[in-house]
Amino acid sequence: MVNEISEKIRNLRKDKNLTLKEMSEKTGLSVSFLSQVENNTSSLAITSLKKIADALCIPIAHFFKSPPNHTFLVKSEEKSVFKIEGSNSEFARLSGDFSERCLESVMITIPPKEKHGHKFNHPGEEFIHVLDGAIIVDLDGKEYLVESGDSFHFPSTIPHILINPLNEPAKILTVVTPIIF
Repeated sequence: MVNEISEKIRNLRKDKNLTLKEMSEKTGLSVSFLSQVENNTSSLAITSLKKIADALCIPIAHFFKSPPNHTFLVKSEEKSVFKIEGSNSEFARLSGDFSERCLESVMITIPPKEKHGHKFNHPGEEFIHVLDGAIIVDLDGKEYLVESGDSFHFPSTIPHILINPLNEPAKILTVVTPIIF
């Protein structure tokens, strides 16, 4: 399995026309370490693998499963609503499933008077479009009221949290990088 991961890293890097030096700049890992990883002569911590996955715009899970089917169309009846531990919000994944995708689109319903998760930051960027209701985007302590029909786009490296201030559910479309599911 480790050999397969090394091979996948090398092939993905070459497919994206990245040199080891460019990969080093994107990940913060040394060129010599990356070369050893690709040649399967060095062990790889999960944190380093996550840096490599982010630089290649792929989910870390890509290294542990067979390549997904190329699913481009997501039919309305195929969407399933799910919850994530620690969040009262409901999620519906809208993105297709294919290798090398970099965007994750999700419909989120935030219950009345609830926070969506906790304040955090992550690599990439985030786009939010409010479909129904309104939310407050707390971006590092500065609050923005985003109402139905409004959009909000920001670097997700800034600590943020979404809050539904209303007595009705808020429904949002969000598109984030890197992919999360």
